[in-house]
This record gives sequence, C-alpha cells and structure tokens, in this order.
Amino acid sequence: MSACLIGCIADDFTGGSDAASFLKKGGLRTLLINGNGYEGYRLKEGDEAAVIALKTRSVFPEKAVSETVAAARWFLNQGVEQIYFKYCSTFDSTDRGNIGPVTDALMELLHAPYTILCPALPVNGRTVTDGVLYINGVPLAESPMRFHPLNPMLRSAVAELMAPQSKYPCAALPRELLNRGEEEVAAYLRDRLGGAEHGTLVVDYDAEEQGERLAALFGGLPLLTGGSGLLRYLAERCSAGKVRERESRQAPSRRPRLLLAGSCSEMTRKQISAYLTAGKRAIRIFPEKLLSGEQSEEELKDAVRNTEEDLLLYSTAPQEERSLRLEGRDVPAMLEALMGTLALCGQEAGYERIVVAGGETSGAAVQSLGDTVFEIGRDVAPGVPELRPVNRPTLRLVLKSGNFGDEEFFLKALAEDTE
Repeated sequence: MSACLIGCIADDFTGGSDAASFLKKGGLRTLLINGNGYEGYRLKEGDEAAVIALKTRSVFPEKAVSETVAAARWFLNQGVEQIYFKYCSTFDSTDRGNIGPVTDALMELLHAPYTILCPALPVNGRTVTDGVLYINGVPLAESPMRFHPLNPMLRSAVAELMAPQSKYPCAALPRELLNRGEEEVAAYLRDRLGGAEHGTLVVDYDAEEQGERLAALFGGLPLLTGGSGLLRYLAERCSAGKVRERESRQAPSRRPRLLLAGSCSEMTRKQISAYLTAGKRAIRIFPEKLLSGEQSEEELKDAVRNTEEDLLLYSTAPQEERSLRLEGRDVPAMLEALMGTLALCGQEAGYERIVVAGGETSGAAVQSLGDTVFEIGRDVAPGVPELRPVNRPTLRLVLKSGNFGDEEFFLKALAEDTE
C-alpha cells in the first residue's frame, strides 16, 4: 500500500506543476503525472504526494467530470485518503464551466458533506476577502482576466461564480468564524445548506500567514478544492517532523536554452518585452504568415537547430490582435501544435532546458515530448518549478501559467541553471 498522503488533481498541466511545487515546498516528496499516464503507474512507498495533471479546464463539463472522477478513483484505490481538486487561482470558469460540476461529483464520490473553495494564492497576488476574489488588489471582474478569450471572468464573488455551475448551495464563510473552531463552522454550514446533502464554503485567504490556520481548520476533510496557495500548508501539516532532502543543483548547460511563449496574458507580454530589451534573440510567430507561407514550420525548426544563442519563439500578441480563426483554421489549436513540434525539435537537438509560457502551450509541449512522470525541482518563481522527467534526467522543463512570474521571469529562468 502506498504512503501517499495527498492526491491532487489539476485541470491543466501548468496548474499541476504549480500545485506540485507547493506540495514539495511543504516537505513532501512529490510526483507530477501527465494526463492519463497515471493509469500505468503505481504509487510507491516514497511517493508522499502526487499530482495528476489533466486537460479539463476548457472541455465540456461532462468530460471534465468523467476524467476527474476516474483520477480520484485511481488515488482512492491506492489508499490515498485526501483528494485536492486544483483549479486556477482566477477561478476561470463561465456559467457552463467545470469547477462546480467537478466539485459536486467529487463530494458525492467521497461522501463529503461539504468542502471549501479556496482559489487564492497570496504570494502571486490572488486573494479572497469577504468572499470576493481579487487579482493584485483589483476585483476579478475588473481585472484583465475579464478579456480572457476562452473563459471571460465577469463576476468577482466566488459564490456568485459557483451558483450557475453547482447543484448544491454555496456560501461565503464569515471571516470571524475562521478564528473560532470546527463546531461554529459546522453550525453555520448546517444553517446555510438548508437540508441539502452537500455544499461548499468560500473561505477568505488574503495574507500568506492565514494558510496555516486554514490547513488546521479544514485539513481533515476528505476533499479540498482551490488554487495552490493552501497546498504548502497542507503538506507541512502532513510532513511535520520530516527531515527534508537537500536540493541537488544541475551543472550549467552546454547548450543554449529554448523558450516558447503562446500565452497572450498581460504578464507574459511584459516578460517578452523585458527579454527583448535585454538584447536576447527572439522570433515572433505570426499565424497569418504561417498560412500565407511567409513563415514556415521548417524555417522555425531550422532556427531551433542552428542557433548558438538562447532563443525565444513567441506567438504572443495583445488579445485585440489575436484572431481565433483565420481562413477557416482554428488558430489557437494550430499554434499549440506548432509549439509542441518546436519543443520536440529542441529536445532532439540536444537542448537541456526548455522554458514554456502558457497553460495550453505547456500542455502541447509536454504531449509532444512524451514524458509522463516528473520529479519536482526548485522553483524559478512561486508556483513555477523545474520539472525533471524521470526517464530523461538531463532535461529540465520550466512551464508557467501565463500570468505567473514577474517581468524578469524569462531572464531568471535562463540564469537559474548557471548559479
């Protein structure tokens, strides 16, 4: 029987690596498993936490529920007692989104009367106060996330985001109850559920030090849901008294490093600007030029193979300039496939460090590379760890969500393996 303490299911790959980094920081030896690769893997005695990274953020709810429940059953069959459903810290879901249906299904599977919604990550500016989600101090619906091309975020109160998605009651827990105890929380919950079999509570989390209190109050639940902010403190609760291993450091790479950016987020655009300002080599990919033949996949692959400098390839553009369809083609899908091809080209050319920006872009890169199980290395930025494929230990992957990292992220990611 495995000794795995926490089984985390993430709705995309960068979200999975984000979650894994905080579990490791909390003292648990953590594995990240890509997609359905978990089906052929058995947790071992030394695997203290594991994250399964699915690709369910933007699929139809029925598919998201089916795949998430299957992953949860896999964990339960191996003796894992606590499941954590990890979604984006900007709760990126529309009225027909997946967070509500998946949470409902997991509560039913685990016979959990209630669970919490905790989409906060204070270290990255994602906070919840009085049940309202803020991005760097701005309510979610007023932030740039309202322009997200797939999941525009038009409400800020988490309970209002949940209402059209879930068939069970959802309520924001009054802040003062966090400083009391389980009995008061249970009484409030009974009152708000009104006899319903299940329900969810939105908990405030707007300062890093609150994580320990939340873990103490809710850490015994069989199901927890949220961003990655709470995972470090859940891991610390599980790993109290453990001796942590010293992190080994990788020798400097002899090859230049490859960077791929497909995210259109405001932060990724700033990171690219800082990279270009530093005089580093970059090639912008234009979908319309690919379709006209002015740019070609082979030309970009040749650039990857033949460079002696660090190289950034990016399709990033402001949202208002980004077309979802050109000449009848699905532009995001076309660019994701291209980025996956370029990642594989880089690996075959001998690159030992590949940095990718954007959740969908990262998923495409990992799928092309074909690696399934990863060990978690040190963080390049909060929530952005190095990933070491267990079957390819010389390769280092750094995969980030579009909004993660500061403006110097790409430059820091390049400097990290030469320290």
